Amino acid sequence: MTLLQSQLPISAKREQRSTLIGLSAVLWWSVNVGLVRGVSNAYGPVEGMALMYTIAAILLIIASGKPKFEKPSFVYLLCGGALFVGTELSFALSIGYASNNRQAIEVSMINYLWPTFTMIAAIVLNGRKANKLIFPGVMISALGVFWVLGEKNGINIQEICGDIASNPLSYGLALSSAVLWTLYSTVTLRMARGKNYVPFFFIMVALVLWGEFLLHGDSKLVLNTDGLIYLFGGAAAISGGYITWNTGLLHGNVTVMAGASYFIPVLSAVFAAFFLHTTLTAAFWNGAAMVCTGSILCWLATRSKAPNTSLPPHGDCVPS
Repeated sequence: MTLLQSQLPISAKREQRSTLIGLSAVLWWSVNVGLVRGVSNAYGPVEGMALMYTIAAILLIIASGKPKFEKPSFVYLLCGGALFVGTELSFALSIGYASNNRQAIEVSMINYLWPTFTMIAAIVLNGRKANKLIFPGVMISALGVFWVLGEKNGINIQEICGDIASNPLSYGLALSSAVLWTLYSTVTLRMARGKNYVPFFFIMVALVLWGEFLLHGDSKLVLNTDGLIYLFGGAAAISGGYITWNTGLLHGNVTVMAGASYFIPVLSAVFAAFFLHTTLTAAFWNGAAMVCTGSILCWLATRSKAPNTSLPPHGDCVPS
């Protein structure tokens, strides 16, 4: 009994410390949009992302070690890898190809439909039970995105369609990112066998970007202090999010971490507006808050029924 009592405080302190480390991942991911856009502005959408993901992959390998392929599922490496690469490319390039900084922040809100999409996939594909909160959750999330896109005029379908038509690539990539992440989450939970191939997937993202740049790119590589800050900051944010989240996932309070992760859309907009010196309207903030609220309702609709099946963007797993 004495030994057990002496171990409990140590275990509690470890959980508390690990939870705090895991919560820091929320901050890492919240700065992604602003830093990714800063890298794109400095070095171009493709070359900038290739540089950033190369550095991020190196940081992940330093922190996690070389990818280990012990009895890997080659089907998962193919399918999961393709979905992961597609997600990261869509996320980064949707921001990079935005017409201006304000639009980059707007399209990022579409990407943050991922919690709602993953919950729907968990219910439809994995048979997860949910209560009636799922319906207002989905509706509020969707309305939040439309509210963001409508800005001062609220939900004006004609104006929203006009904005999307002005840059369909950026908006389409943002939606693709949310959908692909939903599929990646489902495939990973079913086929990954508890193995972490994220460092390997990051290498693949970097290689695809470099391939695209070599085929069609025009180098904008002019080193300057601001560009380097965005570049290394973005790489640190992406890799740091994975590293700190996994620490919290293994040893921390995952319920607290999962709840905090659903506030990323608002935090992301705050940091992006700061980094990019962009003023956002009250309508935008209302819409971002609606996206968060809808995601939380979807989470509450399912969290008491079964383990969570969602993975955060640029993270490994968000259990409930």
